[in-house]
Amino acid sequence: MNYQALFARAGDRDVKVGLVGVGDFGTSLLARSLKIPNLEITVICDHDRSRMEAAASVTGMDAAQVVMTDNIMGGTTPDFDVLVEATGQPEAAAIVAEWAIGEKHHVVMASKEAAIVCGPILHELASRQGVVYTEIDGDQPSLLIGLVSWAHTLGLDIVAAGKSSEYDFILDGDELCWLEKSHPASGLKALWHESGEGWPKLVANREQAAINAGFPTRTVPDFCEMGVVANATGLVPDRAGFHAPLLRAVELADAFQEVEHGGIMASGGRIDVFNCFRRNDESSFAGGVFVVVSCDDEKTWELLRGKGHVVAKNGRAAMLYNPQHLLGVEAPISILSAGLLGLPTGASEPKPRFDLVARAGRDFKKGDVLAITDHHHHEVSGLSPELVPAAVLEDANPCPYYLAINKTLVEDVVEGSVISAGMLELDNGNALYRLRRMQDRHFLD
Repeated sequence: MNYQALFARAGDRDVKVGLVGVGDFGTSLLARSLKIPNLEITVICDHDRSRMEAAASVTGMDAAQVVMTDNIMGGTTPDFDVLVEATGQPEAAAIVAEWAIGEKHHVVMASKEAAIVCGPILHELASRQGVVYTEIDGDQPSLLIGLVSWAHTLGLDIVAAGKSSEYDFILDGDELCWLEKSHPASGLKALWHESGEGWPKLVANREQAAINAGFPTRTVPDFCEMGVVANATGLVPDRAGFHAPLLRAVELADAFQEVEHGGIMASGGRIDVFNCFRRNDESSFAGGVFVVVSCDDEKTWELLRGKGHVVAKNGRAAMLYNPQHLLGVEAPISILSAGLLGLPTGASEPKPRFDLVARAGRDFKKGDVLAITDHHHHEVSGLSPELVPAAVLEDANPCPYYLAINKTLVEDVVEGSVISAGMLELDNGNALYRLRRMQDRHFLD
């Protein structure tokens, strides 16, 4: 796609942007905006003024040329066309997105934490107002939605789609490294190749080795992002807890096939994540996204195998991928698409197909608060993420994860139970809850 030609169709119009949240994503977008003539960030919003000032300083932005505020809804800020929501805080994101849509601003949503709870209804509200609500390029949901759309446009049959998890599993000899942690005798050196034992067994053995090393293979953000993609595309998880295998990039086309063809999945049309397993002198998948597609033309795919594409040993499937996500560096594509063309880069018609929920990995007591213990991964110690079919927010049904966290339990919870809405003291006055109930009435009741 020639993006310059595409956006040139809109003429010389400029796109003015309101940015909410100046963490890593927002700061990288600020820096990139200075290089794009027809994109101007006119107002930035964060509850921490010193963080806004630091972001302006580190990116070289002239602080006098942008309004800084702790309340973009206050009515005294410059006008803008597109709101970029990048707080990562689900309640704040829901409030600001709903307000912006009501003011007929396009909304480009980086806060997937809100999108997994109420993204479809925000999209519906935006459509009624004649504006765009979209996921944002630079983060995996929009990039994978785009890759899936590209594959469908080319008539490719998708067997599986997904992303690599955030941090690689790196093997040096037999020492396994993950982030700054290491385990000296992992046993994974002997599991480097599939040597006839079959992919289900190899995947299980590698996962056990990671568990023995004390390294996690599943994180909440991965489930959140893939839930957003499932709601956008109709792809479904093969199981609620994902397979989340440790795989080398060259193995994806072999492993992500149906069991009947030697892979790990019950059926096709699936969504999952994998943990990039590599040596320290190999390039990373860098949190990138992939599709595994059926090879329906033997001659073409053998030709592509010869050109270095990842084609399964059995010749039935191939892996096509985008090995990157560039945060705010890529985000202007979504902003310009919304502001100039009125088109989303993410979902065109999302539905609430799946919910991100939590399963108890230990007993909890009445009065316990499901407090986040790992803020980077939004993890609550003792809870495991799952993707399950979406259900109306009622006492007996699983509670969406981002409505459950930081809430108090009103009853004991036994290990193995899915956290339901009736187990929690929910705040039915907050925006996230209200929008979710609105979404239920529109799509599910």
